[in-house]
Amino acid sequence: MKRLPFLLPFLMLLVSCEELFEYHPNQIRLKSDEKNLTALNLQRIARQPAGDTLRLLVMGDTQRFYDETVDFVRAANSFSDIDFVIHLGDISDFGMSKEFQWVHDIMKDLRWPYLTVIGNHDLLGNARKVYQQMFGALNYTFVYGHTKFVFLDTNGREYGFNGHIPDLDWLAEELRPEADETWSQAIVVSHIPPFDSDFDAALEMPFHEVLSNSGKVSLSLHGHRHGWSSETTYDDDILYHVTTTVKKRGFTYLKVWDRGYAVEQISY
Repeated sequence: MKRLPFLLPFLMLLVSCEELFEYHPNQIRLKSDEKNLTALNLQRIARQPAGDTLRLLVMGDTQRFYDETVDFVRAANSFSDIDFVIHLGDISDFGMSKEFQWVHDIMKDLRWPYLTVIGNHDLLGNARKVYQQMFGALNYTFVYGHTKFVFLDTNGREYGFNGHIPDLDWLAEELRPEADETWSQAIVVSHIPPFDSDFDAALEMPFHEVLSNSGKVSLSLHGHRHGWSSETTYDDDILYHVTTTVKKRGFTYLKVWDRGYAVEQISY
């Protein structure tokens, strides 16, 4: 018992330093306000009235570019009447939970809700579990006004090109029109575009055909390539728009109306 006074300061030091050190790079230690962010932001979006024209900011590939992400948030907050922000994936670089937390610490200063799609770097190590706990499902959809948004995992290489990523059965079902649907169009959001070498080549054309056959998709949004491109790759009416990385200080300003849209490249 005489040693207790000498042990107490040591024990208190251990407790106070608990939040300062990572015991292992793959550990997951999220705070309560860092969990289920997709559901929380969808709730925020659902409380907003959707106008005839939706206004979105689309960015991505934050990885280790923290200063540039801070500047993105500053630029984004200078806009008015934005419905929400889309992060196109590669939130992290090495898939460590601290990287996800650092980016969220920056992004939470946005005036607008933000949603994410998983990138290939967000599947490294233990990152898939981090993403699922911090954000939620890898594939999800929601309807906002006249538009259905479909977010899905297209990181085929990270699954060994197993023929199941992206999940085309799920995608086709989500794009299937139903008589009681309130949406007239759909926008697909994923990290890797179908014409990239990290996309499962065996699923490239089937992916495009699912979008085309739905009759509802005219725009598909992507990141990953750290540069801009915007083209009807397969010579039809579906535009595949790739947004550059924040490292290059760019993002997309997207306006969406019933059966139409406009994309604008923004530098900051």
